[in-house]
Amino acid sequence: MIDVFMNTYHRLPVTFAKGEGTWLFDINGKKYLDFSSGIAVNCLGHAYPPLVRAIAEQAAKFSHVCNYYQSDVSAAFAEKLVEACAAGGMKKLFLANSGAEANEGACKIARKYSLKKYGPGRHRIVSLRGSFHGRTITTLSATGQEKFHRDFGPFTEGFSFIPGGDIEALDKALDQSAVAGLLIEAVQGESGIIPQTQEYIEAAARLCAERDILLMFDEIQCGMGRTGTFLAFEQYRLADGRPLKADIVTLAKGLCGGVPAGAVLAGEKVMDVFESGDHGSTFGGNPLAAAAGLVILKTVSDPAFLREISQKGERIISTIKSWNHAKIENIRGRGLMLGIDIKADAWPILEAAINRAGSGRPGLLLLSAGPKTLRLLPPYTISGAEIDEGLHILKDILNG
Repeated sequence: MIDVFMNTYHRLPVTFAKGEGTWLFDINGKKYLDFSSGIAVNCLGHAYPPLVRAIAEQAAKFSHVCNYYQSDVSAAFAEKLVEACAAGGMKKLFLANSGAEANEGACKIARKYSLKKYGPGRHRIVSLRGSFHGRTITTLSATGQEKFHRDFGPFTEGFSFIPGGDIEALDKALDQSAVAGLLIEAVQGESGIIPQTQEYIEAAARLCAERDILLMFDEIQCGMGRTGTFLAFEQYRLADGRPLKADIVTLAKGLCGGVPAGAVLAGEKVMDVFESGDHGSTFGGNPLAAAAGLVILKTVSDPAFLREISQKGERIISTIKSWNHAKIENIRGRGLMLGIDIKADAWPILEAAINRAGSGRPGLLLLSAGPKTLRLLPPYTISGAEIDEGLHILKDILNG
């Protein structure tokens, strides 16, 4: 493998050369069934023909204009994305490059909203233990996992963490004299695929509304249809049964199907907090990303397509449960965002799944989410036969 890269990743021993649908092919011609989607990025698989055409056609027109101006394709994408998120209460957006950048924007909105309305001192952002919100200094400050903090302090002041599921701790932490926003993942990804409970999200929405604390959902991994609804928090309800509305939503990963992109969406309360000069992004709203994003939105916002995602996830869960495998402790998740707790270290399973490729046999791309949890994030376009083949490989490796 090439050794000029900084040593930031524990890479598996494979170098890919091309992809097609749910499959990737390495430089030696070996093939691999992809149950990772580039960590929820390639949501429609590899080399999806409409996506390829859209990017190529836009590249033949222009690939970038600065944000002093609008481009036709970026304006169309922004309009469609706000429309897709309207059920969650979204009205306006800011287009960025990544999930970390989107979460930075969300924190800035929360702090300015609170400063302008209540004055200095009410700037704290509360997030959950086990959360992951990015790798910049500020988004690391919002990330509730100590392993990501080592060696990089001091961090941005004004962030604190509470345990998920603990409504008493939530109530205590949401001090309306000090807190600007609550940043939460409806389904935590990096810490093991942990869905929040209905009771917890219901309490969070109530407390935030009562205290004018912004309710901010990080949907970077769990959004864009990954859990079977366009936004994962759409599966929760208020106490009276009404749909839940957010103040801020962040998106990235699957947003443009593999082209780097992020977005901060704002509800009515905060949609006009940013003023000219408050925030910016050189590549935010890039026309290539926007062209790709329009294809993703056209496909993923379709209710029938979303139902298929849920059905495919149910197929995976029911199959794995039917094994009653001695090495599997639990499986959980929603849609095609699943975690499997195993009685062994996860990384050797990932290596065995890669090393299986060869002699006419395919390998399998898996992810981990913690030391003993396998994470499955297959493309939404995966077929039933491909699900069965991938699970057969997984079972074979576990049996070994």
